[in-house]
Formats: sequence, structure tokens, C-alpha cells
Amino acid sequence: MKFPVEQILNLTDMKVLDFQEIEGEEIIITIEKGVNYSTCPSCGKTTHSIHQNHWRMIHDLPWNKKPVLLKINRRQFKCHKCEKVFSEKLDFVDKSKGYTKRLAMDIVQQVLNSNIHSVAKRNGLSDEEVESMLKKQVSQILNINLSQVRKLGIDEIALVKGQGSYLAVLVDLDTHKPIELVQSRRIEDIREVLVSWGVEVLNQIEEVSIDLWSPYKSLVEELMPNANITADRFHVMKQVNDELDTMRKTEKKAAMSLDNKSEKERILEALNKSKYSLIKNEDSLNEKQKEKLKSVQDVSPNLAKMHAFKEQFRDIFETTKSWGDSIIKLLDWMYDALSYFPKSIGTIVRWFGEIVGYFDGRTTSGIVEGINNKLKLIKRLGYGFRNFSNFRLRSLLNWHFTINTP
Repeated sequence: MKFPVEQILNLTDMKVLDFQEIEGEEIIITIEKGVNYSTCPSCGKTTHSIHQNHWRMIHDLPWNKKPVLLKINRRQFKCHKCEKVFSEKLDFVDKSKGYTKRLAMDIVQQVLNSNIHSVAKRNGLSDEEVESMLKKQVSQILNINLSQVRKLGIDEIALVKGQGSYLAVLVDLDTHKPIELVQSRRIEDIREVLVSWGVEVLNQIEEVSIDLWSPYKSLVEELMPNANITADRFHVMKQVNDELDTMRKTEKKAAMSLDNKSEKERILEALNKSKYSLIKNEDSLNEKQKEKLKSVQDVSPNLAKMHAFKEQFRDIFETTKSWGDSIIKLLDWMYDALSYFPKSIGTIVRWFGEIVGYFDGRTTSGIVEGINNKLKLIKRLGYGFRNFSNFRLRSLLNWHFTINTP
């Protein structure tokens, strides 16, 4: 059977000298450049004088599920003008690399949906070669254009729940992409990254969305003097939801001590497994959750009232259009709900300026939740990422990888 060799190769500047298909193993294609001259990189003079042939074997994209090796004659030429010897340029392979650029791009894409070790094994490469391909690609994309960043989100995620190990994630809120991962949420580590961006970038940032942690606020005030600080509305909402759930636990504990057995069982049956029916957006509840919410409201007027206040609070952020109306409604809510949500309202008072700042541009870093979930998936797939640096590279590639083969 005659194979379409030129179709397999798909390198227009190269000519095929030989083709071998080794049964059950690989395809070897012997190639060299189609022209017999080259341009001296030192003086720009064209020369036809071949100094010597230099053969090498490199991995290329597989064809029909079979590995492809290119046996390349990378010739050395001698320039008669400046007397220098140089190797001809091959655009499809980097110097001293054992694989083509297009294979590296394909391998990186495979890693995005798998892990280093599996991809290496599947392609007949070493883990180190795959890791090298990753780092090479990242070195090209990590020059992220920070000159366009105007709205920044600073948040933290726990990749492993309950272990107290957090990463800081810096997000461009306009593009919805992470632009940096910091190995910890320590202010010193985050400051080091931000300072590395340079004063010009930091001065152009107009708004920063943060959670309710004062060290973040102090850091932004120190490094980004032109930025308005906005408290992320989802973190504010979490304060209210946490206080509501705390009351649910308190009432459940109180029911446990009741002497009336039937009343005790009635209340506990309603309160058990009711957390998400209470804190989830009411208009997002399924039928089963709606029934659970109704049973909670029936046994606890206190939780029913708190749930109603919680929904009113969410509605202020969801539906109020006018900046002035939003603040008036928030103040009214604080007055009415004070006896039910004293802790949350205390937090709102302390962060009032940052919280109402949301009503200016309605900026939020809520997209970090989606980023968080994707990072957790990357970590689960991360066999072969032996350190944080590799994990960071793999993660940033997930959002910034673009195919740009020669």
C-alpha cells in the first residue's frame, strides 16, 4: 500500500528522501530542506557552500496511531563572505530539542485533559520531556498582557478541604481569567507578586474586588492607590448564610433537649438535612428542597423570619438598579434585621464603604468559584506535577493556551 508521505509530513519546505514503515513499531521519514542554499545569520549573505551534513532523529506527530520519527539532515553551511559556519534554520523544531514544535503543542493540549505521566507513556516520551514541553509553552504565554488589567479580583481557594492549605488567585475580572496563582495567601507572598508587575500596571488598576479580610484591603491601599476597593458580594452573602445556618444548628441543638418526644421528633425531622434548603437561593430550589424549606418554616418561626430576611438581602444585590435606592434598601434591611443578624450587620457596618461600592460598577469576583472548581479538577488530574511551580504552569495553560503552530 502506498502511503501519502507528503500528507503525513505536511512540511512544505522539506523534501522526503526516504520513507520506512517498521511493522508494529514506527514510521521513519528521512527529510532535508528542499533548497540547497541558506542565509548567513551574521552577515545576511546567501551561500550554497555546504560545510557538512548533520543527521538527527526527532519525534513528530503520530500518523494513524503510529509513532513518527523524522530523520533530518540539518546541514551546516559556510559563509564565504564572513567565513563563519552555521546550521540552517528549521522553523518546525527548536534547537537541541528531540521533538517538533507541533508535537509539543499537541502534547500540551493532551496534558490539559490528562496528566504528565499518562501522556508521556501514551506518546513514548519520558515524563521529563513532557514537562519540558509544558515549560517551553508556558514561557511563551506567561507574558500575560497586564497592561489591559483594570479590574482585579483577589481571592483564595483551598484545593484540599479541611487541610488549611490555601492558594491566592489573582483574576482579571474583565476577561474572567486567572492571571497569577500564589502558593499561599500570606500577604508577603501576594505583595511580592504584585510588586513584580511594576508601578505602571498597579497604578492603572481602577477596581479591586476582595473578600472581607482587612489585610487584603491594606495591601490594595498600599500598592494600588487609584483603585476603588469593592467587597465581593458573594462573600458578604456568605456572612448572612453562615449566621442563618448557625441559628439552624442552635435550634436543632435546643430541640435535642426537649422532653416532649413527639415534638422533639417533629422539629428534628424538619431541621435535619435542611441547610441547603435554607441558604440556597429560594428561586433555585427543586421540589424536594422547597418541601424541606416549608417544613422548617412550619416548626421554626425564627428560621422562617431569618430566611425571609436572607432573601430580601439577596434581592437588594440582585434586582435594585439605582445606586441610591440600593443604599437606602440596605440601610432599611440592617435596621429591620438587626436582632436576627447582629454578627453579619456588624461586619456590614465595618465594611460599609466597600460593600456599597458594589452598586457603582457591580463588580464581583464570583467567577472565582468556577475557577476554583477547575483548579481542583486539575489537581486531581495532576499526577506528574511534582511541585507547585508545575501545578501553576498547568493551571495557567488551561486558560491561556492557544494553538499557534508554525
